[in-house]
Amino acid sequence: MTSPRTTLSLVDTDPAELAVDAIVIGVHSQTTEQESGSPAGALLLASGAESIAAAFDGKLTETLALLGATGGPGEVIKLATLGTVTAPVVAAVGLGPEPSGAAPAPETLRRAAGAAVRALAGAARVALALPLPDDADAPAALRAVGEGALLGGYRFAGYKTKPQPARRAPVAEVLVAVPDAADATAQAEVTRAQAVAGAVQTSRDWVNTAPNELRPPSFAEAVATAAREAGLGVEVLDEAALAAGGYGGILAVGQGSEAPPRLVKLTYTPAGGGNGKRVALVGKGITFDTGGISIKPAQGMWEMKSDMAGAAAVGAAMLAVAALKPSVAVTGYLPMAENMPSGTSYRPGDVITMYSGKRVEVLNTDAEGRMILADAIARACEDGADYLFETSTLTGGQVIALGKKIAGVMGTPELCERVRAAGDATGEPAWPMPLPDDVRKGMDSDVADISQVNAGMDRAGHMLQGGVFLREFVTDEVAWAHIDIAGPGYHSGEATGYWTKGGTGVPVRTLLHLVDDVAANG
Repeated sequence: MTSPRTTLSLVDTDPAELAVDAIVIGVHSQTTEQESGSPAGALLLASGAESIAAAFDGKLTETLALLGATGGPGEVIKLATLGTVTAPVVAAVGLGPEPSGAAPAPETLRRAAGAAVRALAGAARVALALPLPDDADAPAALRAVGEGALLGGYRFAGYKTKPQPARRAPVAEVLVAVPDAADATAQAEVTRAQAVAGAVQTSRDWVNTAPNELRPPSFAEAVATAAREAGLGVEVLDEAALAAGGYGGILAVGQGSEAPPRLVKLTYTPAGGGNGKRVALVGKGITFDTGGISIKPAQGMWEMKSDMAGAAAVGAAMLAVAALKPSVAVTGYLPMAENMPSGTSYRPGDVITMYSGKRVEVLNTDAEGRMILADAIARACEDGADYLFETSTLTGGQVIALGKKIAGVMGTPELCERVRAAGDATGEPAWPMPLPDDVRKGMDSDVADISQVNAGMDRAGHMLQGGVFLREFVTDEVAWAHIDIAGPGYHSGEATGYWTKGGTGVPVRTLLHLVDDVAANG
């Protein structure tokens, strides 16, 4: 199921004269008395709104304040223009305190654009006259505004059978006001924002799809079809091929379901071979997770349709890679299974021979993600990779340790730091975590090479146990990073910034930033 998509373009017409349904401007909150003598608490118009303010004869901030505007981040206040400018509505979006000597941070602009476009649902054309710097920071700011606008306009198509009068259609077209709409650098940023946001939206669509409509075979087919259309190489291993290849982890998890497992491999080869480096992306694709024999509590289990968010992110990121054409080889691996309880389910106490040949003692069938990921990681290392980035909604321990917005990252220290920097740059924060020796010792098995979880079922360091387990399947020559998105991968609360309820698309933008980083710096 595909959600409606907002389009994005540039315009250099005076914002006060644009023939749009609404014009968005930025406002800052003011917490201390400024040199100008304006009192603390007054609103400050951000740059880009000058012609709009002039049309209101200097009374715009006063009027917005009377309507309750404070300039707080993400706040949107709408004002009827009554003919003062061409657009019938001005929407003022809060940017927080005015930064000293600098433009607002890209993430501030990204969230503001998302909040404004979402608040203006029902409008056909919206223009953004937000502050954009005129220095070296301009491309990053424009990219942020474009991404935020497109993602803020996202709405999952859903399954309603009757019209919803209060449900307004997403904004169809967004125009971003810039000094020169024909500037090649600015146009390149729009092109990139469309490709990246489109990938995030595709990832969100897959995550939000009802689990009865996106079981492993249909998920694999959806990814494979999109990838072929994008020009990627596609290989899909069905249950027979998985059995012949010895993918014991994927088969074990999937054997309890009537919908058999899959492994999808997507390949991008750069023109001329690129810079010689090879990047592997691996994503967990549990299309629904009941916990299997170790069944989960009923409360909230419906959100386990999102347990394939890692695979959705990797598949969607590969589509963007095909469009952006970085100068580095990238291969995506998407292991898919449905973890169901049945007479054929794998059991606590089973010993599974993995693709790498390592034998694993199963103690908790709800720790299934690491089983399918281990096979995919081993395959990626066998195929050859210099860098391996894996992402998964792996552990509730990530949410306990870092909350619902910050991913945990484990692996090669240098690569973990690159992931953290990429997360900072894209607004998808990640925090490096250790892989202690005592956690590994606690996973020693009496009967196999390693236990799937702590041998005493001790949940201490639960997030770290997942990372320690996956490390066993990464070959020594491959730098790797495991990104646990159990919290950030799915948003249960109300819409905020450019996040809507449901799948978030995290960490698509981080993965694409990392691919660019490797392409540029090796």
